[in-house]
Amino acid sequence: MTTAHEGGPAASHVRIPAASLKDLIETRLHMPFPFLSNPYEEQAAAGVDHWLRACGLTDDPSVATMIAHTRPAQLASYNGPTMDPDILQITANQIAYQFVFDDRAEEIGRRRPGRLMPMLCESVGILRDGRPPSTPLGAALADLRRQVMERCTPDQAERWAWAGREYVHGLLYEAVAQEDPEGPGIGLCTSIRSLIAGVEPFYPLCEAALPGELTPEELAHPAVRRLRRLSADAAVWIPDLFSAVKEQRLGGVINLALAYRREHRCSLEEGVILAVRRINDTIGEFERLFRETEPELSALGIGYVNGMAGWIRGCYYWSRGVPRYADTAAVPVGSLE
Repeated sequence: MTTAHEGGPAASHVRIPAASLKDLIETRLHMPFPFLSNPYEEQAAAGVDHWLRACGLTDDPSVATMIAHTRPAQLASYNGPTMDPDILQITANQIAYQFVFDDRAEEIGRRRPGRLMPMLCESVGILRDGRPPSTPLGAALADLRRQVMERCTPDQAERWAWAGREYVHGLLYEAVAQEDPEGPGIGLCTSIRSLIAGVEPFYPLCEAALPGELTPEELAHPAVRRLRRLSADAAVWIPDLFSAVKEQRLGGVINLALAYRREHRCSLEEGVILAVRRINDTIGEFERLFRETEPELSALGIGYVNGMAGWIRGCYYWSRGVPRYADTAAVPVGSLE
């Protein structure tokens, strides 16, 4: 059961004058997937609040405020409109956890990348070997691992853990890149962004939401692998557009729009436009490849790819309204350096 959005832009080929950076993004970004949301969103939001309190993560008032501004259950709902309540809850919990973990890693890594090592090694030990946690963040991750192992098949749980370890490693690369006063070029920025996007750990949950398990051959199909990459990139680059003002203010460097700004020595507005073009190309390739590959896929394979498309759609509609990126609507076009 899903609910359809009324009155929202589905595609953005029409060029109209843009008053703000948010307007600029919305009028130029190609979004072929309509808004959908999960009817269990409010239930998942309450579950996230309860889980974070039980883990002790919102004992810090700043974390509680951050969660209120990021709305993890809303993002899960938009990304997984057809997920059953159990999978939706795991997805929402993990989104909340990753926001807390990512913000903590960014804060520590900015001071000195080496200080991240205990935090990252604890996470890898939990994901790889099931080691007992020693911190509240580690305890939250261990509980997420338990949830995934109880709900997913062993192969799905292993894919989840592997993608999670890749995400953890990427945070160290991001911290090192932050030390370069010039910032990384577009190629290096997108490589790091693909690691720290944190999207691919959710694809095994998309699998688990299906009525059966995909075959290894279908998961390894070259086109399906390419679709995974395209969807993960588009899904994380879209929030980069809406977060560019915030990231520039805080000195962030791993952001597609800011990478184009540095590379071309242009204004932030021009950097956003260049990033939008790349995202449009990525979404266009995803659409074409899906159409071409669909006849070769099983019903489960088609459902899996639709789950990937859900992350592109969901990240867009969530980014447009989430308080975390409210600055984007407040900045007039033409005032951006």
